[in-house]
Amino acid sequence: MKGLVCLLLLLETFVCVVQHQVDGGLNENEISQQLRSEDGRENPPQTDTLRNEASTESQQNYHLFFTDIHAALRELTATVTEQKANIRELTATVTEQKTINRELTANIRALETRLREEMNKKNDEMSNLTLSQVEELRKENRDREIAFSASLMQSGSGYIGPFTSEITLTYRKVFTNIGNAYNPVTGVFTAPLKGAYMFRISVFGHGPTPSGAAIYKNGERLVLAYAHQPQRELNSSNGVVLILEVGDVVYVRLRSGTRIFDNENIHSTFSGFLLFPLREQELCRM
Repeated sequence: MKGLVCLLLLLETFVCVVQHQVDGGLNENEISQQLRSEDGRENPPQTDTLRNEASTESQQNYHLFFTDIHAALRELTATVTEQKANIRELTATVTEQKTINRELTANIRALETRLREEMNKKNDEMSNLTLSQVEELRKENRDREIAFSASLMQSGSGYIGPFTSEITLTYRKVFTNIGNAYNPVTGVFTAPLKGAYMFRISVFGHGPTPSGAAIYKNGERLVLAYAHQPQRELNSSNGVVLILEVGDVVYVRLRSGTRIFDNENIHSTFSGFLLFPLREQELCRM
């Protein structure tokens, strides 16, 4: 762009100089007289015919020369005018593009600012939501922290049974009682939440007397752990997953005619825990 402008300026300067020389120079008569004067000084007197012929030839050459000069000047002037128009159009285009670029830059900056503000807002909302959810989960988990594990003998060793009828066993040595849902005095677990619970028992004894105990829910026998052989040690275990309502009770009863043994090695145990709580609609689907 700068090179083109410089070229046009040079052309315009050249045109002005030539035009000035043409306009400010000698006119046609003055040039003819000067030529005749110079011809008279340099050449001897000639006839009128020779002088007229020389003057006619000079005038023809003069007309041809200045005709060519004027044509060239008109062509240069047209070219300069055209280039000036092109420069004006280019200048207008560049100015328009600069305006558009400024507007685009302003729009981009506004969008960046808006996006940054929205991202910060979303991050704050997610952070607050996450903290709220964590606190809610902690509270729910505290409510779900229900588990117990106990063995038959508080200390020492010995048998319980056999009896002619079933009795409720009290597992007195408590290892874990999270939520205090198990009562070591009565041997009964009471459900504090509606949900799915897992319970398990193990029995140990010596032959020939069998060993057996069953898990009960609200007076209903569910699963039995039982072992019988003529001699040596007896081992058996069993477990069950139950859906309990709030207030349902689970306990273990010794089967009639059997006995179980326990000592410091912890052979006969009763344990249970909450798998997960249940809402009413979840219980209906099951």
